[in-house]
Amino acid sequence: MTHLQIGLSPETVEKARLELNENPDTLHQDIQQVRDMIITRPDIGFLRTDDAFILRFLRARKFNQMEAFRLLAQYFQYRQLNLDMFKNLKADDPGVKRALMDGFPGVLDSRDHYGRKILILFAANWDQSRNSFVDILRAILLSLEVLIEDQELQINGFILIIDWSNFSFKQASKLTPSILRLAIEGLQDSFPARFGGVHFVNQPWYIHALYTLIKPFLKDKTRKRIFLHGNNLNSLHQLIHPECLPSEFGGTLPPYDMGTWARTLLGPDYNDDNEYTHTSYNAIHVKYAPTNLERDCSPKYMKR
Repeated sequence: MTHLQIGLSPETVEKARLELNENPDTLHQDIQQVRDMIITRPDIGFLRTDDAFILRFLRARKFNQMEAFRLLAQYFQYRQLNLDMFKNLKADDPGVKRALMDGFPGVLDSRDHYGRKILILFAANWDQSRNSFVDILRAILLSLEVLIEDQELQINGFILIIDWSNFSFKQASKLTPSILRLAIEGLQDSFPARFGGVHFVNQPWYIHALYTLIKPFLKDKTRKRIFLHGNNLNSLHQLIHPECLPSEFGGTLPPYDMGTWARTLLGPDYNDDNEYTHTSYNAIHVKYAPTNLERDCSPKYMKR
């Protein structure tokens, strides 16, 4: 084990070896080979190139160095092309703060039985007079930046559950192809995370129609990891154990508190009255620590 793997459990180190082709003996060489490719893209400003940062891209692409570099380039190119989105991408940005406090995204304390972090979105909570879609996307990307600092999550990955209950046709009409493509490019094509599944529950017919619309922009691997459960929570529970889920998804945990993740990022500046005060707190630099509940729900972080 190298210093870059310090903090990982032996089970996760073994999982990284088996699933991601991660070899401690060649780790520094793999990272350097990705770094050496940067010179081939002078059009992109690679603002961070340290070992720990490049490692997460290698893990996201199973140590295929060319694919890892392509993802690294796309990560910075996406930010260059969408400068307004990433200007002041901090928890104290008013738009991001509103989205976080409205539960975009929700982040469960528990992980699933594979050790994956579970993110949840209650789509009907989108108040379009209060939050733009772009600010919700910014809050999600900021949250992922915080969470991906955890090496266990770089290896185990994430699960996303979207509950479409009471999401109106009027709300859905605001999900234009251009903003949906912006989200797909930001999450699928330009972020170094392993998404093990995206689960739709209680989706109405017009969400099926939207999914058909965006399908051409999805990679085949992504399409295979999108599950449309409708109101059949049993099919969801076959993939994510109920003891890891809140009661809204038929789980055994208490109902999800929408302020949970916002309180984690905003700290003392969070308040339930939605009064916004300035904070110098930059969530990107937070060290995320797993809770006891995470460990209880996935004690062995099973191999996929």
